[in-house]
Amino acid sequence: MGVTYLSRQKGRNKKVNTELVADHRYISYRNLIRKRELFGMDFLFDEVPNKIVPFDFQTFLNSNEQFVIGTTDCESGKAIYYNKAEHGNDILKIIRASSSVPFIAPVVEYDNRKLLDGGIIDPIPVLKAQTDGYEKNVVIMTKPEGYEKQRNKFSGLAKILYRKYPNIAQSLVEHYRFYNETISYIHQIKQKDNFYIIQPSVQLPISGIERSKEKLVNLYNLGYTDAQYHYENLLNWIEK
Repeated sequence: MGVTYLSRQKGRNKKVNTELVADHRYISYRNLIRKRELFGMDFLFDEVPNKIVPFDFQTFLNSNEQFVIGTTDCESGKAIYYNKAEHGNDILKIIRASSSVPFIAPVVEYDNRKLLDGGIIDPIPVLKAQTDGYEKNVVIMTKPEGYEKQRNKFSGLAKILYRKYPNIAQSLVEHYRFYNETISYIHQIKQKDNFYIIQPSVQLPISGIERSKEKLVNLYNLGYTDAQYHYENLLNWIEK
């Protein structure tokens, strides 16, 4: 998570994502049956940062960088963004909302809103960054070049499971289109040097709900190696 970059805790994300994943409190069907959440949200956003792998809140809050988190408002179906300057003390609650993936996590109530994963309506928030005045943007993708998202085979369930929130239900049906349109936009504007894109050099056989420590470590190592490959070019691009 980006918060760990701002808290200057190198290695913390790796430890959380690889060493705790075997714990049923992290991810399990037990969670899904008992709490209607595949990932243990109380565990991940309370016990882990406050007790097990402590998060340095003070360093995060005192950091000079701006930090913006995207969420999706269930009632309006629109993207809602929260920044560190105004909401830093509630950062874990907001990240929890932003991490609440439909179908496998419950709605989070914050700021008099009912929130879910920000990626539903704005999967790659480059337009938000440009609107905020950032001319050069580094886009870090989780899929290799050429990937095109397909319509989710479960999207038809959205109108049943989220019948109280018709705007969210419709956005879930159209999510794949939002993603693909954003990718097309990035590649169009990339020619103007507005974007530097970092994508996995290879596609590893890994699930979005992966529990294999070996596979997760391999994924981490791939990201580290790919970052080393891009390092010099990225610095040159920034300094242009």
